[in-house]
Order: sequence, then C-alpha cells, then structure tokens
Amino acid sequence: MSWLMKSLLGPGVWGVCFSAVYGLHGLGCARGWSDLTIAPSSVHHFAMLGTWLAGIGACALLVIVLPRGGGMQNQLPRAGAWIGLGAVVFTLFPILVASSC
Repeated sequence: MSWLMKSLLGPGVWGVCFSAVYGLHGLGCARGWSDLTIAPSSVHHFAMLGTWLAGIGACALLVIVLPRGGGMQNQLPRAGAWIGLGAVVFTLFPILVASSC
C-alpha cells in the first residue's frame, strides 16, 4: 500500500465511525431505543458509545502499527492516524454526551 493511501486511513476510519454513530443516532431515535434501558443508560447510548470506542481503538491501532521514522513516507501516514484519532474523539463526543431524540 502506498504512503498516500496509508495517510488516508485515519481520516477514513473517522468517516466510517462518524457515519455509523450518526446513523445509529437516527435509527435509535426512530426505533425508540432510548426507552430500552440497561443499568443507568439506554441501549441507544450503549450502541453509539460502542461504535465510538471501536473507532478510537482502530485509530489508536493505526498510530501503534504505522512505522516511525523520518521522511515523508513515514511521517504523513502517522499524522493521518493522529488526525483520525483526534477527529473521532472530539467530533463524536458531543453526540454521546448531549444526545437527544
């Protein structure tokens, strides 16, 4: 895989995770998942939280697995992984904290 494709893996994981969390938000609101409760929270919240954590894990794995070192061929893919990790954490956190249907 070329370094350019590796550079897009982090933002790609963010895109998939973003679509999945917002899709689950819409689906859960439409299907009434908020009414189904497990312990202190709802099934709706757990589904979105699980997807968010999977996205964080996937980006963290990219940060760990991608090679370190100098040169653009190593630095850009790692930068893309860090960008994806930051985007997953900060753009999806509000929907998980202040989610309402």
